[in-house]
Amino acid sequence: MTSALGLDRGSVVTIGTFDGVHIGHRAVLAEITRRAARSGRASAVVTFEPHPLEVVNPAAAPPLLSPGDERLEALAETSVDHVLVLRFTPALAALTPDEFVHRVLLQQLGMRELVIGHDHGFGRNRSGDVGTLRQLGAQLGFEVDVVDAVGAGDQQVSSSRIRRAVAGGDLDTAARMLGRRYAVSGTVSHGAGRGGSLGVPTANLAGLPARKLLPPDGVYAVVVETRRGAFGGMLNQGGRPTFAEQGRTLEAHLFGFNGSLYGERVRVSWVVRLRDTRAFASREDLISQLARDRANALAALKAAGVQGLNSFAEDD
Repeated sequence: MTSALGLDRGSVVTIGTFDGVHIGHRAVLAEITRRAARSGRASAVVTFEPHPLEVVNPAAAPPLLSPGDERLEALAETSVDHVLVLRFTPALAALTPDEFVHRVLLQQLGMRELVIGHDHGFGRNRSGDVGTLRQLGAQLGFEVDVVDAVGAGDQQVSSSRIRRAVAGGDLDTAARMLGRRYAVSGTVSHGAGRGGSLGVPTANLAGLPARKLLPPDGVYAVVVETRRGAFGGMLNQGGRPTFAEQGRTLEAHLFGFNGSLYGERVRVSWVVRLRDTRAFASREDLISQLARDRANALAALKAAGVQGLNSFAEDD
């Protein structure tokens, strides 16, 4: 069978929401790329937008580790050949496993092998489990394999566990399970301009996905990736109580950076939380605290083993 996407030799496929694209997901992705290379086929990921729970049970839909473009960016960093993003609708949710396999996996992708995680379920009411898929595979001529759970320390890796770690401020656990530091991507926009007047010009992130999960508000040591390289920095996340502003903002000061980032998409990775946000009695008190924050952030980045940052040559 020739697929609708022109994958004439067929494909090795996996399916899932892949929120976070964590080390468990990456084990599955590595397996499909290995099998695809062995068989001369293409590797393909089928994923969904929005998160299925937003459609079938909105009250239970979680905030996301990697909404929208962030998930696609993470998948693009792997060796997978194709990513098919399906619009998740009530009609798609109503498909039986048999219908989903025929209409999507066989007709669109020419699937010859299916690799899934140990707890995978799909189709109406998640009724398509491993047993169902193996029965369909025997009937329709595709192989089914299951990748075992992946552990980090004494815990099994899952998106829900990472969400709990991030929400609780446990950045180290989140990083171990993700295989990288937790991050957010956004576009730099104009802010109030106070940072420059205080000697710490900031990049203000805008356009963050509404469902993006953030760690607790505070001041953080961070790494900021730009088109000009990666820079260490410090981030104020939350309100600006000194100026009686309660709305949440993300403002990053990049160490050793000169120039403008307005309109550029950057990625900010949280490394260490330094302190709570709080109001200061005077401008001088705030400037003194920012100097301490800078020193503490630089020390925290070095203690965390962050290397290769453009800023360190100027700040050492």
